[in-house]
Amino acid sequence: MMNWMRDTVLTLPRFLSTFLVLFALIFIKIFHKLWWTPTRIQKYMASQGISGPSYRLIHGNNKEISNMLEEARSKPIRNLSHDVLSAVQPHIHSWTKTYGKNFLQWQGLQPVLFITEPELCKEILINKDRVYTKKKPNIYSKKLFGDGISVAEDCLKNMIPDMIASSETMLEGWKKHEGKEIEVYEQFRLFTSEVISRTAFGSCYLEGKNMFDMLMKLSSIIFRNSHKLRVPGISKVYKPSDEKESDKLEKGIWDSIIKIRISLNELVEECKTFYFAGQRPLTLCLFGLSFFCPSIPIGKRKREGGGVLQLFEEETPNPGGLAKLKTMSMIMNESLRLYPPAVLLLRKVDKEVRLGNLIVPANVQLHIPTLALHHEPQFWGQDVKLFKPERFFEVRPQHGLQVILHSL
Repeated sequence: MMNWMRDTVLTLPRFLSTFLVLFALIFIKIFHKLWWTPTRIQKYMASQGISGPSYRLIHGNNKEISNMLEEARSKPIRNLSHDVLSAVQPHIHSWTKTYGKNFLQWQGLQPVLFITEPELCKEILINKDRVYTKKKPNIYSKKLFGDGISVAEDCLKNMIPDMIASSETMLEGWKKHEGKEIEVYEQFRLFTSEVISRTAFGSCYLEGKNMFDMLMKLSSIIFRNSHKLRVPGISKVYKPSDEKESDKLEKGIWDSIIKIRISLNELVEECKTFYFAGQRPLTLCLFGLSFFCPSIPIGKRKREGGGVLQLFEEETPNPGGLAKLKTMSMIMNESLRLYPPAVLLLRKVDKEVRLGNLIVPANVQLHIPTLALHHEPQFWGQDVKLFKPERFFEVRPQHGLQVILHSL
């Protein structure tokens, strides 16, 4: 009995000391991750002239951003203005004015460096040294977009007859509503959905309708959770309702694609990207074009319409002819400037890199706010909020990011 008590007395201090050492190590690790590292990065960037909203313990700036978004969405956009930055990305609109063109913000524990200087944006996107890698999608985005898709130009050209057939079907339907109002956005959504279904699967829109509905629901879940903090590993213990719903939708999307084509994992991932990433931007672009066209002077519209008839006569449009439509290219580029399909371009650095005159620490995300760049008076003039296709008069026919980088 005495031996047992003596052993217990001797063992207890060892146990307590071991426990205290482990507790101290855990505390130091948590303190290092939650406070020391964010504070060090914030001070290091400040020493280079990069400031931003202060880091808040655990949630970073997520609460501030969520509050700004909620306030912006509660205010209607009046007079159909093209000044949409303050409504879509109020935090970027506000913080670029407060902290400058480049600023540091925090998504939870993740440091995010926003870059709006054109030369730095070009350096990141050209990525000569391959140091700026694409950010891995979060749990919700991966369910929606899959792992990406690459489509060859020749393949796209072969799809044009199907695109023309869908266009003719839509326009014939419009003739039946002559003199009546048409919900244009919904019409374009159905049109782009059918185009993608036909070109991808040789099927009509009805076969892919359920998949599009599920993709729309999944996109809503992504936007709801874009600024919510996720605790790593919590999904193994507890799944919130949005995650359960996203799992259910992902399974439904898989089932829909498998019914149409063979059940290969890579094919399913590519089809998800093709359906959503292709359909949504195209729908918005078509809607934007129809919205802008009435603001173009009648004389210019007639000249462009006459040019189309002269170029194609009775033939259906073809890729070679479309590239020769100068005014049409200008209109499309200006539409993409005011309403870019992607309002942010995301990259990350895995090791310390030099960006211009800045030294960017490892594990920092880089965000290029395309919408903010496209609405910056310094780059486009004081009439930046106006629809003026002639901005692109000197730019050869091309579209999207290539035009924006060339113009900046």
